[in-house]
Amino acid sequence: MKKQAILCVDDDITILESLKSQLQAKFSKDFTIEIAESAEEALETIDFLSQRKVQTLVIITDWLMPEMKGDEFLIKVAEKYPQISTIMLSGQADKKAIDNAFERTKLSMFIEKPWEKERLLDAVEALTAKH
Repeated sequence: MKKQAILCVDDDITILESLKSQLQAKFSKDFTIEIAESAEEALETIDFLSQRKVQTLVIITDWLMPEMKGDEFLIKVAEKYPQISTIMLSGQADKKAIDNAFERTKLSMFIEKPWEKERLLDAVEALTAKH
């Protein structure tokens, strides 16, 4: 297993599969690409990877998810893993939630769905280069 990971979080499996495919095409030589269908599953994945000495570098998360919204999830991540860079990818996030994520976490970028593949890949590349 590679020692660094990129994690995608969305309750829509089609979105996750698309993200994973795009990220693997560009980054599979250097990073493990993980997916989670909920914020809770994502938190468990980050803990699991951390226990195995795999550093999660970037999280790409949706905002509108059942149980826990993306901004709430990113606040939990920032509290426990402040070194992880984050991107919120959503077509339905309200301005208050986006502002909340920028203010209370180290949200690096907000990208609207549907996303432009190259913009997302460039953002991930820039964030992974910072580590």
